[in-house]
Amino acid sequence: MGIWSSLIRSAGKPKFNSAVLLAAGSGKRFSDDTAKQFAVVGGESILVRSAKLFQSSEDVQEIVVVTRETDIPGVRNILNKAGITKVTRIVAGGDTRQESAKIGFDAVNPEADYVAIHDAARCLCTPDMLEAVFESAFVNGAAAAACRNPDTLKRTNGTDLVTETIERENTWRVQTPQIFKADIYRAASYTCAKEHFSATDDCALCEHVGFPVHLVDCGPMNLKITYPEDTVIAEGILAYRERAAAEGAKSGKESAT
Repeated sequence: MGIWSSLIRSAGKPKFNSAVLLAAGSGKRFSDDTAKQFAVVGGESILVRSAKLFQSSEDVQEIVVVTRETDIPGVRNILNKAGITKVTRIVAGGDTRQESAKIGFDAVNPEADYVAIHDAARCLCTPDMLEAVFESAFVNGAAAAACRNPDTLKRTNGTDLVTETIERENTWRVQTPQIFKADIYRAASYTCAKEHFSATDDCALCEHVGFPVHLVDCGPMNLKITYPEDTVIAEGILAYRERAAAEGAKSGKESAT
């Protein structure tokens, strides 16, 4: 448990926090036959892996899942079999990610203090990453997982012709979870909907209405499964983590002796 989570609880102010798990995409870049949230990575579906992240978190009291309407019965069955007990609602998503996130947010407990918006496709997010983003959100009101960008960025004219080189210093690749004080997200999402402002992530909604968002460096292993080959990379990351955990346990035993 992190220091800020400990201070919040020791002050007698437990928070009721909700997680919105987005699994409504068609996944056409992944497969024509199988929605990527049902693909298996490391022996478990992407959907179950992401749901277990919030199921095991002391900072999350409920999970709302957003999926395609036709998948609702299957998603409910899969999560029940996996022992995911925090799910309070499974709702049908909209035509865009932004619409789906708002639908999910509208379905959470209205008394929720904070809401975590997470792409189910980022099934490699760890409990430590989640806790770090929550701690930043508790302090700052809005926070997102991210990693520093190591690459030179180019802007094109819509084809393959470069029109600009973007300085990579101080650029980040933003990930999820993105966690917000519920009142902040409510104001941002409703204002942007009213103004017909569209965005590809939830941070941009807050930025649009003037709420600052703090980034938490979670490194490059918080991978988003987008293409079939990403599952191979994900398997490699899981294997690496297993080896590291085993080596750490072995080192601890040797130190104890």
